[in-house]
Amino acid sequence: MGLLTEGTALSWEETKKQADHVRKHGIQQFIYQYHKCKDLEKECLYWGDEVEYMLVKLDKANKQCRLVLKAKEVLKKLQKRELECPNDHPSTWRPEYAEYMVEGTPGKPYGGLMAHFNMVEANMKLRREEIQKLLAYDEVPLSLTAFPRIGCENFTSPALKPTPEKGYSHSLFFPDGAINQGHPRFHTLTRNIRERRGKKVAINIPIYKDKNTKVPFKEDLSQYGDDGTSQSAALTDHVYLDAMGFGMGASCLQVTFQACNINEGRQLYDQLAPLCPILLALSAASPIYRGYLTDIDNRWTVIAQSVDDRTDEELGLKELKENKFRIKKSRYDSIDSYLSPQGQCYNDIDLVYDQDLYDDLRKGDVDDLLAKHMSHLFIRDPVSLFSEKINQIDEEEMDHFENIQSTNWQTMRFKPPPPNSPIGWRVEFRPMEVQLSDFENAAYVTFIVLLTRVILTYKLNLIIPISKVDENMKTAFKRDAVLNEKFYFRKDFFTESWPPSGEYCDKKKCDKIEDEYELMTVDEIFNGKGESPGLLGVIKHYITEVECDVDTQCTVLQYLKLISKRASGELQTTSKWMRNFVTSHPDYKQDSRVSESIVYDLLEKCDKISKYELEVPELLIPPKSKSAEAIPEAISAAYKLIDDKKNSIIANGH
Repeated sequence: MGLLTEGTALSWEETKKQADHVRKHGIQQFIYQYHKCKDLEKECLYWGDEVEYMLVKLDKANKQCRLVLKAKEVLKKLQKRELECPNDHPSTWRPEYAEYMVEGTPGKPYGGLMAHFNMVEANMKLRREEIQKLLAYDEVPLSLTAFPRIGCENFTSPALKPTPEKGYSHSLFFPDGAINQGHPRFHTLTRNIRERRGKKVAINIPIYKDKNTKVPFKEDLSQYGDDGTSQSAALTDHVYLDAMGFGMGASCLQVTFQACNINEGRQLYDQLAPLCPILLALSAASPIYRGYLTDIDNRWTVIAQSVDDRTDEELGLKELKENKFRIKKSRYDSIDSYLSPQGQCYNDIDLVYDQDLYDDLRKGDVDDLLAKHMSHLFIRDPVSLFSEKINQIDEEEMDHFENIQSTNWQTMRFKPPPPNSPIGWRVEFRPMEVQLSDFENAAYVTFIVLLTRVILTYKLNLIIPISKVDENMKTAFKRDAVLNEKFYFRKDFFTESWPPSGEYCDKKKCDKIEDEYELMTVDEIFNGKGESPGLLGVIKHYITEVECDVDTQCTVLQYLKLISKRASGELQTTSKWMRNFVTSHPDYKQDSRVSESIVYDLLEKCDKISKYELEVPELLIPPKSKSAEAIPEAISAAYKLIDDKKNSIIANGH
């Protein structure tokens, strides 16, 4: 979760008056911290994961599922050991947007040893057990991306009624009591985003059209107390949602890395950005919203719409008068520019940024690429501000900077060191959907972390034009994108494309980048195509070159096997598995409706999967003991190519 400042929350009108102040001082805070830390060097890679859990009540007698609204109570107990033993706690717990959610991370970050990959799944299992001990016998912590009946009648325990005419969200479906009750940030964000926008958020998701789905599909929203406002915002053949909770009340899986220095952080930020849409599609886990089967596979567009606070002027629907910029994306979306010199040629979309703040950054001796990135983030208003934090000492504090930074919820986040902290420059990888089991979550985390090491070790180049990354994001939402769609990806990621020198790249090189990428399947990207070993082939080769014990190697190879089989389609994504479960359920009427009985049966299976009590061969590889597993001979030929490329890179002095 983002900045969790305590204090007295300001109304939107009060916050709006301070917006320029927050932006101006936020940039100054960044400039001070940048110069303090720009030469900071960290010898060891540190990294960690974030898993968000939902508290779910499984009422077996009535075959009902409910989201349990007691995160405040549970979180207080979870944080007890952290408070009592700040240097010795296996897990760290933080609040999330909804009162049915908690976020868990390892108590200490993992380091550079390969053996640490053997700890990831065990720590995730421990976290799940810690929550379970604090729940009732019929309550479970599920790492579930989206609760299938969120927004349906009585979806919470205790049951609460929405208040469409008052409160924070004015939702027809999502009660304010389901928003986190332990910190004012969450209610404030909900209210201020709605008020800044000038109307409720409107989320429209295409309906999955089955044999008996109503054509055209259009709900009568007056039955929920609509005054006509929501009906006018709802699109035909779409499921309509109207609150921040539908997006921010979903769960995800994130990974944060500490780079050795700022330049390495910028390099990792750029290199991982093209992977964001592809990992979003590969981890797809949320096809059901408000009791309807939809025609998307993941949460991203739902969250993007749920926090979209752009006014009609910023959307281009009205002439700019009250606002300064036309803004192309929601606050929650893909990145808009690369940060390293290597990525500069590929910044091929017009970047909207605040010229005055950009000038301040340049006067503060921040380079062009980083200055544009920051002044682009700072075209946004603060949407949560506390009266006690208006006046700050810019040389010592970072709250104004974090206020804007932490409410730009993008696929990647570049994070400067906190003030007076031993922490270095960090990069956050944010697109992935959370998986049902700790094994799956550990597999995705391990893949991303190993990929960062491979990128740095072999000097890989995965960068493609930002415009193509945007196109890939739109592709990633589609149903069964892993199997049926192609994504733009670099043809030869062993070929470096660094500018020869200086801050600006070679114009002649920039003109030739269209030959560097092509459309590929996810299977080709991960498992290889022609002479290319694919990302997994390179990672497996890396494992043979580093010091790695047999147990760790076996564990890692099992994780990579899962990723490989998901990429090839041999194993289903969670979304596909859920969709198939619904459509084959005896209670399903082929009308796109997912009834309470279907959801109960689905989540009962999800619970068993999370506890390793159920084998689902179409979704997961079977559990396996830690015996050595030989690396397939099929990739041995690709190893020679890798070695040749690597030796060439070294010979050329990179």
